[in-house]
Amino acid sequence: MQKLTLPLAFCVLASLSQSFPALPSASKPAPAPKYNVLFIISDDLRPELGAYGNGIIKTPNIDGLAARGTRFDRAYAQFPLCNPSRSSLLNGRYPTQTGIMDNNTYFRTKHPDYVTLPQYFQKHGYASLRTGKIFHGGIDDQISWTEGGDPVDPAIVNRPPSRIATGAAPSDQPETATQGRAPNASESGSDRIVVLDGDGESHGDYKVATRAIQYLERYKDKPFFLAVGFGKPHSPPTAPKKFFDLYDPDKIPLPPDFAPRPAAPPSFPEISISKRNADLFIGRDASPKEAREMIRAYYASTSFMDAQVGRVIETLDRLGLRENTIIVFWGDHGYHLGEKGKWSKAYSLFDVALRVPLIVAMPRSKAQVSARTVQLLDMYPTLAELCGLPPPPDNEGHSFAALLKKPNAAWSYPAFSVTLFQGKLGRSVRTERWHYVEWDEGRAGMMLCDTLNDPRELKNLANDPAYAKTVQEMKNRLTLLPGQ
Repeated sequence: MQKLTLPLAFCVLASLSQSFPALPSASKPAPAPKYNVLFIISDDLRPELGAYGNGIIKTPNIDGLAARGTRFDRAYAQFPLCNPSRSSLLNGRYPTQTGIMDNNTYFRTKHPDYVTLPQYFQKHGYASLRTGKIFHGGIDDQISWTEGGDPVDPAIVNRPPSRIATGAAPSDQPETATQGRAPNASESGSDRIVVLDGDGESHGDYKVATRAIQYLERYKDKPFFLAVGFGKPHSPPTAPKKFFDLYDPDKIPLPPDFAPRPAAPPSFPEISISKRNADLFIGRDASPKEAREMIRAYYASTSFMDAQVGRVIETLDRLGLRENTIIVFWGDHGYHLGEKGKWSKAYSLFDVALRVPLIVAMPRSKAQVSARTVQLLDMYPTLAELCGLPPPPDNEGHSFAALLKKPNAAWSYPAFSVTLFQGKLGRSVRTERWHYVEWDEGRAGMMLCDTLNDPRELKNLANDPAYAKTVQEMKNRLTLLPGQ
């Protein structure tokens, strides 16, 4: 009998293996691929992007991400201020549970045993990497990071709580045409427009992107959770000249409820809008011309940030990491750009101060839009599920992983937000149609807006008897917000 040569034997075996089904294997099935996470944050960015329907602003890189991912049109922050919002999301708990209501408090002073989102990934074998502002400036959480963490700055965490928020100061009085006193040095540094040289290489956001690129190159062969925190368009609005040149201020529209100084609209509670601006137009009125120039600067600053996002994603693609990396882009809260005369986010529970951009791009995903109401703190359990990690314990978020497959699947969860102003707790609950807010359990006022028919929240229905049933239903929903 003729012997089979070695190459021929291999061919026969290969043919047989294709002809008959494989026997069940006693070994465990191959583990699911472990996705990396690229977690990109923009500070003070409301959904003012091309992907969200703004036909003026130029954000090609973020728009490109939305073209390959899921855009959430109703995503909400849990607090309209940086540190409380981020402490909530990164710990998967509401501000009423973390107790963080200002920009001066480190969450571990109250809750030393919390396991943060990056720390959870680190505990499950990921390299957790930080560049830029993730928790808050000067209040990083060093133990959450494999690399890039900073110690807490005592000069920040030892500051007293905001006297306006706690009610220790007489609000923001007196109210005059110039909003009271002149701005202090810190406020003057915020209330200005900054034009950078060149491509902005000297700016912090450019350096944040550079460091992210270096991390990608060094950790490309390991599972990573890379958090990239850009500081713009946070005040002062800042960008190289070429980004300002993209916009003609004369063609930038003002919001229909624009006013020269902040004030609660008729029928809305007085407490709903602080009477003195906190970021821009501090202690001074905004003329229509000045307002358009400031919005132009906000747009330019956003375009500059978008360019840095592009540098990071370009590196991800160059290294061939897109196919096993989940990319998340989000803003930490909304922002008033002259709506109701306000130029800030602080203390406001209007939709414009709470609604944020949220885009999740899975490997090999396509463009889709979800109209479901989600919260920023929902990202913690969502990312854990998408990466095959156990559900995080003691977490208030709801995984929206199913919405990435069916973006408009059934979803019954509302979004909760809170703020502290004049010593009074404001609480907000948002569904797809209704937005209800009350301060001091309604004693300091309440508001109800039909956001489908009144998206800019120009009419308060809370005291209209025709909507009494809806008010009660939304009050009942608020009882689901956990307390401290």
